[in-house]
Amino acid sequence: MIDIKLLRQDPDLFRAGAAKKRIACDIDRLLELDQRLRESSQRADELRARQKAGGKRMAEASPAERPALLEEQRAQKAELKALDDELAPLQEELDRLLLRVPNPPAAEVPEGRDDSENVELRRVGEPRQFAFEARDHMSLAEAQGWIDVQAAGRISGSRNYFLLGDLALLEQAVMRYAFEHMVKKGFVPVSVPTLVRTEAMVGTGYFPGGEEQAYRCDDRDDLCLVGTAEVPLTALHGGSILDGARLPLKYVALSSCYRREAGTYGKDTRGLYRVHQFLKVEQVVIAAADSKASVAHHLAILENAEELLRSFDLAYRVVNVCGGDLGQGQVQKFDIETWMPSREGYGETHSASRFHDYQARRLALRYRDADGKVQFCHTLNNTVAASTRMLIALLENHQQADGTVRVPAPLVPYLGGRTHLGVPLG
Repeated sequence: MIDIKLLRQDPDLFRAGAAKKRIACDIDRLLELDQRLRESSQRADELRARQKAGGKRMAEASPAERPALLEEQRAQKAELKALDDELAPLQEELDRLLLRVPNPPAAEVPEGRDDSENVELRRVGEPRQFAFEARDHMSLAEAQGWIDVQAAGRISGSRNYFLLGDLALLEQAVMRYAFEHMVKKGFVPVSVPTLVRTEAMVGTGYFPGGEEQAYRCDDRDDLCLVGTAEVPLTALHGGSILDGARLPLKYVALSSCYRREAGTYGKDTRGLYRVHQFLKVEQVVIAAADSKASVAHHLAILENAEELLRSFDLAYRVVNVCGGDLGQGQVQKFDIETWMPSREGYGETHSASRFHDYQARRLALRYRDADGKVQFCHTLNNTVAASTRMLIALLENHQQADGTVRVPAPLVPYLGGRTHLGVPLG
């Protein structure tokens, strides 16, 4: 949620930010409601003050004076009730509109309509060239007996899968290595709930606007399955005032993630690229309200993910996400896209985002600084490894001519010392 004081001071900043993000919001109506609410609130405060003063006069009044004073009190009470009745729907509308106002993007965010206009910052590694006819990840996994989407479809519907044998072991190896990689870097390991209340989804900026992508339980529970551990990790200290000396807090979690993939009918239907359930290691930073330090944290969490990809000997590129591809709350986002031979290009595997105080305001996530002043925190997050897209990259890039798959050196200890997976295919 944005700071309404900043909106009053510089509404054009927010108009320009919304335009750059291609997100519709009614700034004029919001300012009109804010003005009316402030005027009505001031009038209500005046009436309450007069009622309080009138109560004192009543106690001191003569019997002859009391009827007039009593009538005045009744009139004030009626006016105050009418004001309260007027204020409630205005406040509700204002709160609803505030939740829709996007965080203005950083000046470094490029102009653009969608992901096709993201700006490449760098490429690392060379895409593999094959001296044999390479298989895509599904053909390879099916030939090795490592995946069953038909059984999963019968049990769970489309975009679901069973991983079997070595592929299930590889998935666990990737997740364990990614998790331990972050713990060694000083991130606190956390086991998180993957069912959260709606307020956590609102607090992290996924609602309103992202409801169609979430799996929601029935109304009696008011619970949602998370699409990322970012939600519970960021909400962990919601409603708290932290000791500023403890910041930054750095957390890492391994969790199941659930996404409906609404609006992607007919897109990436084959394979593991766009599925409803997967595992993900997520890193979250909760920091002091320092824009310069937030940029440093942002680059650091990006590097954490790049280290992982380099250790797996995978080629990738980093892009600066354009305004039209940014989410509502993000100040800036860098995506990492890893080379996937079957796509004949790079596929998104990581998203590193910084939000400034956008999420913290929604969550009432604060800290007390060295001067004793209470401030809203800054929050950041990034993927460390998402299981299915990592498996695509590993299978396709490290496949051998005989159909086996080479295991990157960091994963060998997690696979009992094995350097290759699978059996030679005829």
